[in-house]
Amino acid sequence: MLLRSLLILFMSLGIAVGPSVAQVTTAESDARGIPTIAPLIDAVDDAVVNIAVVSERAAQSTPLFRDPFFQPFPPQRQLSAGSGVIVDARDGYVLTNNHVVENADEIRVTLRDKRSFDAELVGRDPATDIALLRIEADNLTEVPLGDSEDLLVGDFVVAIGNPFGLGQTVTSGIISALGRSGINPEAYEDFIQTDASINPGNSGGALITLDGKLIGINTAIIAPNGGGNVGIGFAVPINMALTVKDQLVEFGEVQRGRLGVIIRDLTHDLALALGVEAETGAVISSVEPDTPADRAGLEAGDAIVAVDGAAVEGSADLRKKVGLRRPDDEVEITYIRDGVRKTADVRLADGGTTSPATRDSIGGEALAGVQLAPLDRSHPAWGSIEGVVVSEIAPGSRAARAGLEAGDVITAVNRQPVVTVRDVDRILRDTQGAIALTVVRDGRLMLIVLRS
Repeated sequence: MLLRSLLILFMSLGIAVGPSVAQVTTAESDARGIPTIAPLIDAVDDAVVNIAVVSERAAQSTPLFRDPFFQPFPPQRQLSAGSGVIVDARDGYVLTNNHVVENADEIRVTLRDKRSFDAELVGRDPATDIALLRIEADNLTEVPLGDSEDLLVGDFVVAIGNPFGLGQTVTSGIISALGRSGINPEAYEDFIQTDASINPGNSGGALITLDGKLIGINTAIIAPNGGGNVGIGFAVPINMALTVKDQLVEFGEVQRGRLGVIIRDLTHDLALALGVEAETGAVISSVEPDTPADRAGLEAGDAIVAVDGAAVEGSADLRKKVGLRRPDDEVEITYIRDGVRKTADVRLADGGTTSPATRDSIGGEALAGVQLAPLDRSHPAWGSIEGVVVSEIAPGSRAARAGLEAGDVITAVNRQPVVTVRDVDRILRDTQGAIALTVVRDGRLMLIVLRS
């Protein structure tokens, strides 16, 4: 009865923006008298494409390769498949996932009508797992765009993609949660979680509402032991994906804003200690000298609770809100200091094009999810020791599980003193196996071991 009621609700929502936009009509029932969303799928399906990727990988190394008389095998060609969504029929733009095309030597897009085109990679952004392709074709259909800020937990959604190379497949479910993060410590995340099945090959496909609006790009699943879908899938919100798309069209890459603060989540205990009457936010642990935050007068202990009037849910949310803005953008930062709510207009600096966990971080897998920063005057240990500060650390990362915390000062790596981030990088480049970090926390010397 619930599905029947929803279909009655949406049957009047026809969309006719132009000939290149899917014209969506949902009906209560078809000629058989059976409730169905088949007309909706039939309209939107034309805008969901198959993406075939050809990449080359080196042949497996063997001792024979060291024989000067042995001719090694040439690189092996590897085929993979994913999905994509046409979001601009006039210019032929197709959104997909970065992980679908990141190693591609050739990309081919096949439409529902079996037409096939070589695709141009306009640009990709590993930090949001979004990539943008372009094809030159006539009579394309684009999906009407929704607003992912308007979504509610419990909204019905449909996922369309090409799992396992079987061809177009449709699954349905609801939005299980919003604003999910912490899945990948090296990413800007604000995932839509859904129980609509998202299986291998669905990556880059469409997540749509029952009125035919595109509200997400399917990107990931949680599956035990590499298995299939278990009802926990994620999609990049369309608002985030379109922000990335605009930059990829203009620059071929994403240029990120930078505030210049080391932050941590505002917890209940921290709020009480700082006299902050707020349930969510991000507390500044330190401010980097001569950065936008420094020039705006922000200080350690300030609790940032909003950016441009939008509430900050935590440190990951603040990083996303700033990192998806462009350098030189001016943002209004709302913060609480000594129980007083204040605002500051901040012009963001250039944060580069890398992901949040790799900017100012090093060590490859060893310190994945860790951000390091110079030890400066804003840190309590300034002047008493030398080292580098752990500015941020992703929950669940290898370093976090070993006991490393934000605010720790690393003074040595494998007993070799470090003063700069480059020192850490230099030592770890030549290190294999376990890593021993000498750490100072609240005046106490500690040894933290990261095992391989």
